[in-house]
Amino acid sequence: MTYYVYVEPDAERRNTIGGLYSDFGFDIVADLADLEAHLPRNPETLLVMIGATVDLDAALTFTAYQRVQRPLIGVLLLRRTLEPDVLARAMRSGVREVVEELDVEGIRNSAARSIDLSKALSTTMRAASDQGQRAKIVTVFAGKGGCGKSVVATNLAAALSADGSRRVLLVDLALQFGDVAIMLQLPPNRSVSDAISMAGKLDEAGLRSVLTPYRPGLDALLAPASPAEGEHVSRELVTEILEVARGMYDFIVLDTPPAVTDQVLSALDLSDWFVPIVTPDLPTLKSVRLTIEMFDLLEYPRDRRLVVFNRSNTEVGLTTDDVEEAVGAHLSVHMPSSRDVPLSVNRGVPMVLSDPTHPVSLAVRKLADRCAGVTSSQESRRKIFAFGRRR
Repeated sequence: MTYYVYVEPDAERRNTIGGLYSDFGFDIVADLADLEAHLPRNPETLLVMIGATVDLDAALTFTAYQRVQRPLIGVLLLRRTLEPDVLARAMRSGVREVVEELDVEGIRNSAARSIDLSKALSTTMRAASDQGQRAKIVTVFAGKGGCGKSVVATNLAAALSADGSRRVLLVDLALQFGDVAIMLQLPPNRSVSDAISMAGKLDEAGLRSVLTPYRPGLDALLAPASPAEGEHVSRELVTEILEVARGMYDFIVLDTPPAVTDQVLSALDLSDWFVPIVTPDLPTLKSVRLTIEMFDLLEYPRDRRLVVFNRSNTEVGLTTDDVEEAVGAHLSVHMPSSRDVPLSVNRGVPMVLSDPTHPVSLAVRKLADRCAGVTSSQESRRKIFAFGRRR
């Protein structure tokens, strides 16, 4: 079984450096295109070593994409010399370690650490699956429309799915005017209203019959095509759907309407993570402040709230401290404004999939990491490993 792949366009380096690690059993490919073709044929791959002559931007784009698509694969980046700005960019994209290409012992140690980490993550994921772990529910909420709530929800669901490594269900609870179907360009042939006749007796087979697949690992439960149909979806049915789905998925992401309906309250009561969206305008600040106060009143745990500051780079005279004081909560994730976001919406492809290294994608992945409980350890490990190789 081959766990290692080395990619290097320079033939002389392929022979020299590849020969140094022949006992590792590396597969060797000439460029990233060959690597992309190699990985689906070799799903057991746990480590990719990117050679020093591979273009840095291309290497980091590949790494960021794999971090979402194949989270078990570790990337080791070889460079002729170690430069601080390269180390910082590498960490942000998800590279596990950066090593000088002629540091034989450093590469061996880095590869061993990365393989051990990937195997440990694989064991943890299998154990969770074998134990029938129930899905974590993440509810994205905004008390005012136009905050980018659906953009956050769809991108978060895509990031959490990790190209099928995790099973994710995206539920559109904006029952009158839901946007998930149009944002992912999904046919509205099935929706939550088709589950109404199964209320009180819904099972896994019944729920699957009303879901719409988007891509491997990511399904959607769409809002009704007609606003009138949404009025017949009861709070009890929403609870039943979520309870059944919890046994089928790893994560359930809920997109909600800009109102506290009975259906939204039923979802909030079952949620593991609460994600309010704030933008730098006074009406939204007011609605988020009221949302935070409602969460306090309902005794939702404060350490499970992840406030997303959307359009955080908009210059409207409000600082981050001003926004935090206005809403009465810490801003967990800063998501910049970008004209690329509506372009991705119009294409029906979430930004985290179409452009993994985009600043918006990086913010979404930070949010996904927090929901999955991996941010702190991963960031600490990258800093220690990457800067530890500096000499």
